[in-house]
Amino acid sequence: MEIILTENVEYLGTIGDVVKVKPGYARNYLLPKGLALQASQRNVKELDHRKRQMERKLQKITQAAEVLKQRIEKAPITLTHRAGEGGKLFGSVTTMEIEAKLAEAGIEVDRKKIQLPEPIKNLGDHDVAVKLDAGVTATVKVSVIAAAE
Repeated sequence: MEIILTENVEYLGTIGDVVKVKPGYARNYLLPKGLALQASQRNVKELDHRKRQMERKLQKITQAAEVLKQRIEKAPITLTHRAGEGGKLFGSVTTMEIEAKLAEAGIEVDRKKIQLPEPIKNLGDHDVAVKLDAGVTATVKVSVIAAAE
């Protein structure tokens, strides 16, 4: 089934692309969520007009993501955890803690967008990627220090 994407869909395409997907994926996910339109002759003719609108929308999303990226990169995070000898933490730093610290700084980011391959289990400075809209990726500096006992 051919569809026209009205939003960026990861691993599928960007706004305005005409892609071929399985009918069930289109019927049950893409079309009900408004992420795509069926590629009928009428919709294909409208595609040119909509492409201009979608390009403007993509520009706005990209600009907003760039502004958010700058805010994230200017806000380093410092977390205090109990640690044993050798700098190993009792427990670990997770995306939930990073999300909470960003929220305290006034930056709302969904924790699913924080790319942490595995929880941080050592003291020190760590760079953590935050995947934003429109393919923009920010890097937040997370410093983990030992708690005073």
